[in-house]
Order: sequence, then structure tokens, then C-alpha cells
Amino acid sequence: MSSTDHLVSGDQRASPDALFAGVDIGGTTTQAVLCDADLTVLARADAATPARVSGEAMVRVAGDLVAGLADGRPLSGVGVGAAGVVDAVEGRILVASDSFTGWSGFPVTRILGDRLGAPTYLDNDVNAFLRGEVNTGAIAGASEALGITLGTGVGGALWLDGRLWDGPRGAAGEIGHIPGFSDDPCTCGGRGHLETLASGRSIARRYEERAGAFSGTDPITARVVGERAAEGDLVALGVLADAAAGVARGILITVGLLDVATVVVGGGVTHSWDLLGRLIRESLESQPPVSGAPIRLERAGLGADAVTLGSAARARFETLRVAP
Repeated sequence: MSSTDHLVSGDQRASPDALFAGVDIGGTTTQAVLCDADLTVLARADAATPARVSGEAMVRVAGDLVAGLADGRPLSGVGVGAAGVVDAVEGRILVASDSFTGWSGFPVTRILGDRLGAPTYLDNDVNAFLRGEVNTGAIAGASEALGITLGTGVGGALWLDGRLWDGPRGAAGEIGHIPGFSDDPCTCGGRGHLETLASGRSIARRYEERAGAFSGTDPITARVVGERAAEGDLVALGVLADAAAGVARGILITVGLLDVATVVVGGGVTHSWDLLGRLIRESLESQPPVSGAPIRLERAGLGADAVTLGSAARARFETLRVAP
């Protein structure tokens, strides 16, 4: 029996003292929170992710963090958000980037659930991000939404009819890997994907390619590009405008196909949200969806807590059936 098949007693379902843990296993840092049944954070902890060591090592770190937070108290459920394509039913990683060693195929929920003695659930990190924002973040209570993360890469997730829709193969909503946005190679091996315009890595690279000797001595990051754009650097502004136009086009494609009207955007690139958000809105307004309905565009409200709280919300839903 996998950890996702653990039976939960009726008393546990009704207990006001239920505790849920949410974990975000990132390429650099693993974060964990302990929450009550209202998703109020009671405690939090983090540690470096041994991404280059093994799947066992990564899950061991996650388990140590959660066990420390619980401090001997029984857990009603544990949720995990992890990068890559995941099998949310079987609780294992299907595809992971080469930043991780021994992660593809790893049975996350079975190993972590056995360690913690609690039902354990796995989501893609962007799906968990969106679940967090729908539960307690910038779009709390939304019945349908597109979630986008602009970080090292570009991720996407869908919330339809009041629930997460991850598709039959766990890849629904992957807006970052829609082709037709440029001629550049993508990190996934494809070409011209939205990620080649709008990821933090791509924004920095495109600025350096265009600015050349004028880029200065500071290490170029997406945040630096955003700051320079805000200061009037025309090269930086052009790069950011291209990223914004690409994001807007990806949004409009999704809106045209699925008729969603709410979009929440998170990730490190949103440090430049005052300018980036305005540019995305201008592009959206210049090409309104065929429905004519206005698109609600929000910056994520939970920051670094979005994935951990979304993961805890998944565990709460599976245990108590508290929507969403």
C-alpha cells in the first residue's frame, strides 16, 4: 500500500487539533511549514537541498524538517511540492531536470509517508503554488485560474471548476513550454518556448546579448534588468517588454482555449512587478479575449510560502475534504 492509500479515521477527520505539514523541495532550499486545520502557520523551517546527492537524501532532509516541526505530535497529513513532472496519484517524480540526481522515478510519498507515519501527497511545485494562492493568497476563493511562475524557468498550472487540473499525464498548464515565442533554444531541448523570453535566466541572457559592453560590471540577473529598466535603460526596457508581451500572449492563448479570467503570477522575476505587471496589462488590453470579459491579473500574495501552504492545503483537502 502506498502512503497515499492510508486510511484516516473519522475522529481524525473531525479533530480541531489536526496538524498538516507542507514541504517545498526546491533545487537550492527545502522549506517546510506546520499548519493547523485553518492553514495558519504554526512553525517553519528550512535547510539546503542535497539535490546533487540523491532522491533519498532529499527526502531525508524533508522528513527531518517536518519531524522537527511536529516534535512528536501526530500529523494528519503531509503535502509536498517538487519541481518537475510528477505523478500526483502514485506520488512519484516522473521527469526532473539535470539539476537533480536520482530524482526521476523517485517514490516520494511512499518513502516520506513511511518515515513520518502520515498520509503524504505529492504535487508539482507550480500546482502547489497555485493551490496556495487559491486557498489563502492573492486569488483566494477563485473558482478558475491560471497560475504562472517566472523564476529560473517558466511554470504554469490550471485551476478549473474549483479544483486543480493537472491533466492525465501531470503536465496540464505548462505554459512555459508552448513554442512559437522566439527562435532561441529552450533548456528542455525544444526551441522558441515562452521560457526563452520570460524566465529570469532568459531575461538576463537577452539583456547581456543586447547590451554587450554597456552591461557594466555587476552580475546581470533579471532583478538587475528590471531595476535598469525602471531607471530608463532602453535595452533593459526592451527585454522586459518582450518578456511581458510573451507572458500576455501565453495568457491569451490559455484564456481563448479555457475561458479562464483570473491569472496569478509569482516567482523571482516579479520583483519588477510595478513595471512588468503594467507591461503585461497593456499587452492584454491591446488584444482582449474574444469573450470580452476583463482578465484579472494579480501578483502572487504568499511569496515564498505559496508552495508550502499549497502543499499543506492538498494534505488538508485529502484528509478533511475541506475545499478547495
